[in-house]
Amino acid sequence: MSLPIVAVELRYEHDVVLARQRARTIAGLLGFDLNDQTRIGTAVSEIARNAFRYAGGGRVEYLVEGTGRPQSFLVRLSDRGPGIEDVPAILDGRFRSRTGMGLGIAGARRLMDDFRVTSQPGEGTTVLLGKKIPVDAPVATPALAGRIAAELASRSPGDPFEEIQQQNQELLHAMDELQRRQEELSSLNRELEDTNRGMVALYGELADNASQLTRANQAKTAFLANMSHEFRTPLNSVLSLARLLLDRVDGDLTTEQELQLELIRRSAEDLSTMVNDLLDLARIEAGRVEVHPVECTVESTLSALRGMFRPMLVHPAVNLVIEEPAGVPPLRTDEGKLSQILRNLISNALKFTERGEVRVSARLGEDGHCVVFSVSDTGIGIAPEHHERIFEEYAQVDGPLQRKVKGTGLGLPLSRKLAELLGGRLTVESVPGQGSTFTAVVPLVYAGGSR
Repeated sequence: MSLPIVAVELRYEHDVVLARQRARTIAGLLGFDLNDQTRIGTAVSEIARNAFRYAGGGRVEYLVEGTGRPQSFLVRLSDRGPGIEDVPAILDGRFRSRTGMGLGIAGARRLMDDFRVTSQPGEGTTVLLGKKIPVDAPVATPALAGRIAAELASRSPGDPFEEIQQQNQELLHAMDELQRRQEELSSLNRELEDTNRGMVALYGELADNASQLTRANQAKTAFLANMSHEFRTPLNSVLSLARLLLDRVDGDLTTEQELQLELIRRSAEDLSTMVNDLLDLARIEAGRVEVHPVECTVESTLSALRGMFRPMLVHPAVNLVIEEPAGVPPLRTDEGKLSQILRNLISNALKFTERGEVRVSARLGEDGHCVVFSVSDTGIGIAPEHHERIFEEYAQVDGPLQRKVKGTGLGLPLSRKLAELLGGRLTVESVPGQGSTFTAVVPLVYAGGSR
């Protein structure tokens, strides 16, 4: 089902510019970003110019396809001209006229998600351009279409040719000056046409490059997701052998041997943590992580964390406080992934806090449908310009304590992705020198399917 918005008749050359303006404006009102607005406007301009040049005019209709998501923004350009003899050759880029018609059509096709041409010699041509409306944009309804049409009507400029005719009637003696200006405008229009064709080619090249980068990233993600066994098995072997030797299974060790084995064990554990985080990130990006919701309590989750971190508190100046939650009902979520988020947050807080405390708390959200977990510390804090950077993979803020504390830069990005996987979010508030508070909001009931 198609929802019409507005139409433009191509009668004069300036109507080609109007068709482009209408396409950009409607695209913006439908929720497209600036890049897509430019792509749509450029494609419409190319096809409208062909209709005016080869058919002497035509009609441009702007529509929305579909009543619910996903929807598409459609532009139908039709004319009653001589038609196109070899449409497949033009679409394949094997033909172009001396005026560049083939290049314009092929370039416009690369800018759109959907491109269809219907043409018969002597019966005219119809070109349908389509672009998928972003999923985060409002659903286009008849009411929205009416508002867009009203907005376009309020922006409608006067007809410049009528204005010139009126001026000519009143100022016949200025004809020579008007002619000179017309020649200048024609020259400028030709320059704009050349520029527009260059933009069509550039956008096409950028689209190809983006597609290649996407495929390369997908290949990388799939490779890492498939290498879980190959990475983890040798690491686990190194850790197991180091622990056996440290337990004196093969006899006593000298002091130097014990120090060397302890170094091997710690290095292998650090590498194992990095590999696990890296593989978990890759599996999430590849869509190969499954959520297994079970009923669990906040009390049991925090109690397990308390027992896990108590032996790790070797710094006497830092106190770990895990508050007892009050009034928080049981959750139905993936307890393992929730614990992984909190472990990463607590571990980070302990690393970057030299004195004071790390406080963990949980409370029921104001809407009653989520649990808000907070991990606060009195550590070094994070500057405002770095609040989002710390959630980028491998990114670490430079500083004396950061250089002293080893890390991979994967814990926080992984925690944010896990929170989003559970249907929640992870944010940070921090003041340099005063500490940080990381807040993970998790729904009481996991609403998504397995991923």
